[in-house]
Amino acid sequence: MACLNICKEERSVQGKLVKKEQEVCTRDGSVDRHGDPAIRGRTGTWFAGILILVNQGLATLAFFGVGVNLVLFLTRVLGQDNADAANNVSKWTGTVYIFSLLGAFLSDSYWGRYKTCAIFQAIFVTGLVLLSLSSYLFLLKPRGCGDERSPCGSHSTYQNVFFYFSIYLVALGNGGYQPNIATFGADQFDEEDPKEGRSKIAFFSYFYLALNLGSLFSNTILGYFEDRGLWALGFWASAGSAFLALVLFLIGTPRYRHFTPKGNPLSRCCQVIVAATRKWKVQRMPNQDDDQFESDVPNDRSKIRDRKILHTQGFRFLDRAAIITSKDYTENRIHDPWRVCTVTQVEEFKCILRLLPIWLCTILYSVVFTQMASLFVEQGADMETTISKFHIPPASMSSFDILSVAAFIFIYRRVLDPLVARIRKDPKGLTELQRMGIGLVIAIIAMVSAGIVELFRLKYARKDCPSCESASSLSILWQIPQYVLIGASEVFMYVGQLEFFNGQAPDGLKSFGSALCMTSISLGNYVSSLLVTVVMKISTRDEMPGWIPGNLNKGHLDRFYFLLAVLTTADLVVYIICARWYKYIRFERQQEADSILSNEEADLRV
Repeated sequence: MACLNICKEERSVQGKLVKKEQEVCTRDGSVDRHGDPAIRGRTGTWFAGILILVNQGLATLAFFGVGVNLVLFLTRVLGQDNADAANNVSKWTGTVYIFSLLGAFLSDSYWGRYKTCAIFQAIFVTGLVLLSLSSYLFLLKPRGCGDERSPCGSHSTYQNVFFYFSIYLVALGNGGYQPNIATFGADQFDEEDPKEGRSKIAFFSYFYLALNLGSLFSNTILGYFEDRGLWALGFWASAGSAFLALVLFLIGTPRYRHFTPKGNPLSRCCQVIVAATRKWKVQRMPNQDDDQFESDVPNDRSKIRDRKILHTQGFRFLDRAAIITSKDYTENRIHDPWRVCTVTQVEEFKCILRLLPIWLCTILYSVVFTQMASLFVEQGADMETTISKFHIPPASMSSFDILSVAAFIFIYRRVLDPLVARIRKDPKGLTELQRMGIGLVIAIIAMVSAGIVELFRLKYARKDCPSCESASSLSILWQIPQYVLIGASEVFMYVGQLEFFNGQAPDGLKSFGSALCMTSISLGNYVSSLLVTVVMKISTRDEMPGWIPGNLNKGHLDRFYFLLAVLTTADLVVYIICARWYKYIRFERQQEADSILSNEEADLRV
């Protein structure tokens, strides 16, 4: 069913028009909660978008309220050593990203984004409540333990199992929720409408800003209380924040726009491969879109026709899946998806194949990004951290990254983007691929900056005093440029990445596109760990302690930073090649809807 304009008119006794109300449906195929075409004036836009932004900020605060100091909780409360605690935190963090793929699959295939977000947020709240209860009732014993000076006593197997059950519920809830909430927020804006299309682009910037502001509060306020041993207070605050986020999300239920799930994407991709393989001997390849099969059957879960993707060149072998042969006619196999696929189904598979090289190029950027939570902190710990008798915790320097993100989002949205659009005479300004490339360039500069700071740190190192509180007299404030540069690169890379994968993923795989962003960060952590291991194995020989030893004054952390800059430069070259090769997805213009719209308006005027 095409989306129509519905006009209501009221006339006076004399026949004069006194009131005319026009309701316009969205053009992107979205529906309301009843499955009817979404009315633009009644659903979505910034009312729903702001609720989702606040929801994201509160949920991020809740998640990082647990994650930011989890390693300290494991050592101080559960009595684990540093290696075991770090390993357990790595496993927990990796599980969050694995669950993000699960949430994306359920959302795109069966549940839809609204239902998936609601269910996983409820699981998230449940996990936080159980974690708070376990900490308050039996983990924080004796009372007052859990700070730096007072470790807690031993715990029973049941208590440890209950604790791990609760934190992995938190991982399941947050992991399944995260890739869907960004996409669901973008669903509230009709990209076929010029005004809402611009709002949709702005939404991703504000979404990333909300994420960082929630992280800033948890890293500072909650982190401060938890570091002082007030774990139960911190966990209850996280649970309350997550509960409030869920309530706000549910409040917007009548106003949300939805996209109906399209079924299992794995089977659709397999159908294309099988259908194309069965026709590998077909000699004639279609040159026109009219020669390929496309269906006009509406989605069986909604009342509107799905958007169709226009045929593109490339991966021409897969085009065979959409060819209708004489055998398909004689055997009545036209509607068998394992023999004949639609052009849209073939193009969906092509989209995935084109996205993968771009996604792979973002992993090395995530390697650079992860240094902010590891080597940057270790570097800062070996610098002068006391400024006018005020101690600056090395981990708190990440606040400059968050402030940089907030500042550069404003600078880009209000200054750079309008300026570029005016210069290029293109209202879209920089494309997502161009912005991601700029993010890589800034990341290279950040690594060079970190390497230069390390050179000067070594120059002012106190090599004759290994037991001194500060291993170098160089102030930790010299780290500010590298944190600011990482924050600036995030605005271009991660915000651009969110927009790119959301805009280029087919309608049935939008959440999967957002999950790719999360798995990029996850794989960046693993690649970073592997890279450090390889570098230490190669650089440690004879009496040389390696580039990253326990005592950084005896190593060459600067060389590792410069190595990352070189690797990121090589990655940038590969990325430019992939970006130039990439073909953007194109949806069919709804000319039929425009025609019906004009006819309906003409009928109403009679």
